Amino acid sequence: MNSFSFTTIATIHSPYKEKFAVPRQPGLVPSAIALLEIHPPYNDINAFAGLDDFSHLWLTFVFHKNKQQTDWQPMVRPPRLGGNKRVGVFATRSPNRPNPIGLSLVEFHGVMQKQGKIFLRLSNIDLVDGTPIIDIKPYIPYADAKPNASAGFAQQIPETTMKIEFSSVAQKVIDENTALKALITEVLQQDPRPAYKKGTQDNKTYAVHLLDFNIIWQVADEITTVQNIEKR
Repeated sequence: MNSFSFTTIATIHSPYKEKFAVPRQPGLVPSAIALLEIHPPYNDINAFAGLDDFSHLWLTFVFHKNKQQTDWQPMVRPPRLGGNKRVGVFATRSPNRPNPIGLSLVEFHGVMQKQGKIFLRLSNIDLVDGTPIIDIKPYIPYADAKPNASAGFAQQIPETTMKIEFSSVAQKVIDENTALKALITEVLQQDPRPAYKKGTQDNKTYAVHLLDFNIIWQVADEITTVQNIEKR
């Protein structure tokens, strides 16, 4: 059996500072803006000649937050199936795989040079801060988009019916930061709680680290209320 090793060519600087609340697929949170920092020796501007002609990119990355596993599991519980039904790992995009490698389609907004470094400006991401990138490829619509393809249990985009409200305390923070309000709203509309919690009465208080803020919220009667937004 062959064994391979890969080099990290870039690292994501993302608003998601932890795994919790990261959307389960790219394209679900348009306000999730990130910078991809290219590492030497791959930060040669010539390596990106022509990339501005593309609107989207494929990023091949490593699930670097996975716990070290000695044994892989042939069956997993996808959140889209409520976290209860098991299916084969290769019929899912679960991060818990024989090799912790993922593929993400992101929106591309150009190459930026700053202080001798090269960055790619991205949005619609689903990658936690610090994610190692091992390859970058342009998205080719005629080859990569198959509108009539069958996608099993994930044929349709997840519903985002959760209503988001802000307490008076939280409102004071977002009044001065409309971009932060959009990010929090889009993230929480995905209902990042464990799948079995969806549609249930829940008195638990949740928190997540987005950008430089700690977001604290509760869910009751299908309404998510942001109780507080604390600067970290």
